[in-house]
Amino acid sequence: MNWVSDTSLALIQLERRFDPFFRPAFDAVLRDPLTRLTTFLINAQRTDEGLRIAEERLLPGEEAFVDAIIATFEKQMRGLWKPGGFERGGNTKTQGIVRAELRVHEGLPEHLRRGIFATPRSYPAWVRFSGPGPYVTPDIDDVGFMSISVKLMDVPGPKLMDEEKWTQDLFGVSPPTFVTPDVRANAQLQENSLKNASLFYFLNFTRPHLLDLVMQGLWIKTQSSPFEAPYFSCVPYLLGEGQAMQYSFWPTDQRRTPIPRLPLRPPDDYLRDAMVAALAHGAVDIELRLQLQTDPHLMPIENAAVLWPERLSPRVPVATLHIPGQKFDSPAQMEFAKRLSYNPWHSIAEHRPLGNQSRARRRIYLSLSQLRHQMNAVPHFEPTGEETFD
Repeated sequence: MNWVSDTSLALIQLERRFDPFFRPAFDAVLRDPLTRLTTFLINAQRTDEGLRIAEERLLPGEEAFVDAIIATFEKQMRGLWKPGGFERGGNTKTQGIVRAELRVHEGLPEHLRRGIFATPRSYPAWVRFSGPGPYVTPDIDDVGFMSISVKLMDVPGPKLMDEEKWTQDLFGVSPPTFVTPDVRANAQLQENSLKNASLFYFLNFTRPHLLDLVMQGLWIKTQSSPFEAPYFSCVPYLLGEGQAMQYSFWPTDQRRTPIPRLPLRPPDDYLRDAMVAALAHGAVDIELRLQLQTDPHLMPIENAAVLWPERLSPRVPVATLHIPGQKFDSPAQMEFAKRLSYNPWHSIAEHRPLGNQSRARRRIYLSLSQLRHQMNAVPHFEPTGEETFD
C-alpha cells in the first residue's frame, strides 16, 4: 500500500511539471461540463432530507467523529514538528501574509445588506495565502491546492467565540467543493492521512469516494500565483436570519504569471516569488461574491462535497479585497503569520457557520491552534491592523 501511495504521489508531482502546457485548454473546454456531470452523479446518490432553507441537522455520532479528527491531527502534528517549530495541521505552508482592506460595494440589493455587507464601508484585513498540509513542501511538489484566510478587523458586535472581540474570519480553497462531504468522511480521510496514504480514502472497497476524487482532480492543478486563482468557501454561512450563502473570491486580473523553468524544477517558493513580483508592481484586487441558497436539496447545508449550481443562484459581487502594493516577505512578517489564529467562528451571529463541517471546525481549529501556540510558547494574539515590521 505504501508503494501504491508513494507511486501515485510521484506521478502527480511529475504531471504538475507538464500541467500548464495543456491545462488552460482543458479548463476552457472540458472542466465545467465535467464538473456539472460529476455534480449530477453525486446528487443521484443522495436522498432529499426535506430540509428548509438555512436549516441544519445534526449528523449521528457527530461529536465522536470530531474527537477522532482532533486526535488524529494532534498525533500527526506531534510526529511532524518539534516544540518551537509547530506548524498548522492543515493549510500548512504560508505563501505570504499581506495587509489589505475589504471594501463593501455601494448599492447592494436589500436582501444582501446583512452583517458586514450592511453598509458600504471598508474593513482592514490580514490575508494569509497558503498551500496544503500537513507538510511544508516545495510548491511544485504539492497537489495543486491553495487556500486563503482573511481576518477582517474593526468588525463591531458580539462574536460567536469570545477569544477575539473585533474580528471576522473568512476562508476559501481553490476547489469549489470540500474534499469530504461530512465529518464522518473527514475522520476517515484524516485516518488515512496519518498513514501517509490519503489516496486510500478515495479508493477503497468499503467506503470509496471516487466522485469526490474526480471533483478535486478537475480543479487542483499547477498554480501560477496565489493572486490568480478563485477561492471558494465550500461550506455555507448565514446571511442574516433565514438566509444561507456560500462566498467566493475571484481575481480581477486575468493575466497569468509564467512558472519558471518548467518542465524542469521551479524554485521551491515560486508562488511566493509571484506574490512579491505582483505587489512590487502595484495593488491587487480580488472580488468577493455571494451565492444564496435557493434549493435546500441541490444546494445542501450538511454536504460540503456538492457544488451549488449557478443556474439556480448566480454569484453576486458584493465587495472587493484590495491588497495595496507592499513588501511582505520579511522574516518578521512571515513569523507574524504564525501568531495568528483563524477560525470561522470568529464571527458575528449574522454570518454563523452552517453544517456539520462548520460545527466541527469550531473545536478542531481551536484545539489545534491552542496546541500550536502551546508548543511554540506563543500566546494567542488578536491583531488590530496597525502592526508594523522591520
